[in-house]
Amino acid sequence: MLRVAYSQAPDLAYWWLDGYVDFDDTQTPLARDALARWFAWHRRAQLPAITEALSRAQAEILADTTPERACFWWNWVRERGREAAEQAVPATADLMTRLTPAQVKHLERRQEKANAEFRDDYLAADPAERQRASATRAVERAEMVYGRLDEAQRERIAATVATSPFDADTWFGERQHRQRDTVALLRQLVGERPAPEAAQAAVRAWVGHFDRSPREPYRRYSERLTQFNCSFAASLHNATTPAQRQAAAQKLRRWELDLRAVAAAD
Repeated sequence: MLRVAYSQAPDLAYWWLDGYVDFDDTQTPLARDALARWFAWHRRAQLPAITEALSRAQAEILADTTPERACFWWNWVRERGREAAEQAVPATADLMTRLTPAQVKHLERRQEKANAEFRDDYLAADPAERQRASATRAVERAEMVYGRLDEAQRERIAATVATSPFDADTWFGERQHRQRDTVALLRQLVGERPAPEAAQAAVRAWVGHFDRSPREPYRRYSERLTQFNCSFAASLHNATTPAQRQAAAQKLRRWELDLRAVAAAD
């Protein structure tokens, strides 16, 4: 399944981007080529490390863990994300400078639609409804790894989620800031058409803000949430049964084999 999804990823990524900016006939081949080159790099440069990490994780997931170990894996994933984002900077800057003011407007309208969907999913007026939705999402994510949870485990998750510092309004506020930052950057690049080096520097700074917000209150909130989530992940894992851990290890093994097959396909 993962092998099929990865093979389709360049097309899916293109259609997602196209939904936001509505590429024209000259931009489409450039975008598709950039995505093909990025995924070729990812397959060559990152998949071997990812498959090795999945192999290590299969052994770790059979034993108890700690919040520190959960945070290690979270930071490992973030570092791979930083590498992937840096690799995308030149092509992203090139495509951004080729957009038109009409396409920037199109993106703003698409952002409005996405925000309406976000409100429906996360910003219910009733706090109890929000809490139930958060617990449901946490259970679904856990079951993606461990398989079916029992009622006691579900209740444990709901009780822990109730103590989370997660705040959908804070997340939504940061999301809107980032959307405005994106529009401002696009207007700058479209209006000025800077040289490639200057465009890449601007895009690199913009990408960096997705990893580390320039807004200090949100950074502090994000750090608190990360620490909570590391503790939550460790607590959840340590409450799983041997059978659930075996199921998780088998799932990681399938992912590893799928990605090794993808990496060997060149």
